[in-house]
Amino acid sequence: MSATATTSRSVLRQAISGQRRQVTLASVLAACHQGGEALVPVIIGLVIDQAVAGNSIGSLVIWLAVLGVVFAGLSYSYRFAARAAEGASLRAAHDIRLRISERVLHPGGGAETGKLAGELVNVGTSDAQRVGVVNAALPFGIAALAGVLVSAIALLRMSLPLGLLVLLGTPPLLYLAHLIGKPLERRSEAEQERSAHASGIAVDLVAGLRVLKGIGAESTAIARYRETSQNSLKATLRAAKAKAWHDGSLLALTGIFIAIVALVGGQLASSGSISVGDLVAAVGLAQFFQTPFLIFAWVNAELAQGRASAGRVAEVLSAPEAVRAGDGELPSPAKGNVRLTTVTYGSLRGFDLDVPAGEIVGVVAADPATATDLLDCLGRAGDPTEGTVLVDGVDLSTVDPHRVREVVLVAAHDADLFEGTVAENVLAGGTAHDEALAASAADEVADALPGGVETAVTERGRSLSGGQRQRVALARALAAEAPVLVVHDPTTAVDTVTEAKIAAGIARLRRGRTTILVTTSPALLAVTDRVVVLDGGRMTGEGVHAELVHERADYRSAVLS
Repeated sequence: MSATATTSRSVLRQAISGQRRQVTLASVLAACHQGGEALVPVIIGLVIDQAVAGNSIGSLVIWLAVLGVVFAGLSYSYRFAARAAEGASLRAAHDIRLRISERVLHPGGGAETGKLAGELVNVGTSDAQRVGVVNAALPFGIAALAGVLVSAIALLRMSLPLGLLVLLGTPPLLYLAHLIGKPLERRSEAEQERSAHASGIAVDLVAGLRVLKGIGAESTAIARYRETSQNSLKATLRAAKAKAWHDGSLLALTGIFIAIVALVGGQLASSGSISVGDLVAAVGLAQFFQTPFLIFAWVNAELAQGRASAGRVAEVLSAPEAVRAGDGELPSPAKGNVRLTTVTYGSLRGFDLDVPAGEIVGVVAADPATATDLLDCLGRAGDPTEGTVLVDGVDLSTVDPHRVREVVLVAAHDADLFEGTVAENVLAGGTAHDEALAASAADEVADALPGGVETAVTERGRSLSGGQRQRVALARALAAEAPVLVVHDPTTAVDTVTEAKIAAGIARLRRGRTTILVTTSPALLAVTDRVVVLDGGRMTGEGVHAELVHERADYRSAVLS
């Protein structure tokens, strides 16, 4: 899926059109329900005029039977209308969540730019649900309009002034409702923005709880979240005040309108223009008007909140992709020759690197940001502003990002594990299960766990220690058997003996396949064919690890300190 220009209106249109059949069914049934509700006072008026005033038992029985049929229809039509509307709402929200997930997980990236993980979760849950509710609100809004029309026709039959009063008075009332809903829409959007930001901060704090405790930063973290939470609370209270003002104003307008209809009906009855039954029907219809107008108020509020949430959904869906696919195609199978030519990206400045297929190369970067930028270029998380990144002679900026990552696997330093077993996490990378476990020393991790490789791992691998997580994550990367493997500091949380074992395992398992180790670990650098030194975004030297340690003081400082 490629990101396209998406607006809040298009999100709402797609949510409705995707459930058109269910929305139409719910609208028809709900309209029948509201129309039937409007007919009840009309039938009662007919009972008074034809049965009571005319003293006709037969007419009374007939009209009572009609009332029974109407009430039975009301019961079933409302039940099935509500079921269809709720189903359309849930399915639309589900579809939106899928679209958001597809966009966030798209190889081209970009949807996450400038957003915390918790914010994206909030958009995919709360905002998706609010947009979905539009499908539940629309049928009942249509039904309320049907109820008003049936009432107006009935009143026109009784009296032209009464009918015209309803027909001509309803549109201005609906327009006023729309205007009253504007502040609610604005404040709902602000509420969702603040709530999403608070969720994002909370997710970050929970994820880094161990680190915060380790450095004694709990009070600072609490203060940060308290401030964010207070801002969210203020936005929520402002939205609640707007909703209260919205609902109260519409209720007042509705009450005034109903009073006017009842007053006009009473005057017509007193002048003899309408019968007693018509007066009863008119008063009943005036009271009935409160139901459709309350529905209008509810629908307007849901639409206002739905539009605000649709705007946030549209922002994610229409986010430009960080990298785009071209017409380039990597060979299959790929040999794994990697060449960077005068690459400028982030902190990289005119960086050149040539890695022949099958070579194991170490990269030592004085600045961690430079290492991250190099990983982004190699994994095509971003394209160079200048220069090219070539694999087997093909410019990666012209290749589908998904295909790039089939050939070039970048194992980041902070790679997370997934909820599941150790084996499931390792097999997520490929099929070389046992060899990868041994090469990464993750077999020792499995041996220490009560269930071995079938031991359950909690979310993000929090049930494992830092070193255990690193080894399982490395095993997952090695199991993929990618033609080009780029690994960033995979052993920072393990002891030196285990680190040496892992270094030998990587050299053994990756022999003959291109491997780039971005690290300052002496054990890992010692098994490489050569080491490239990066400083200031440029290559400042290269050679064998042992020679660089002997000849360069800056290199010794970087890898032996």
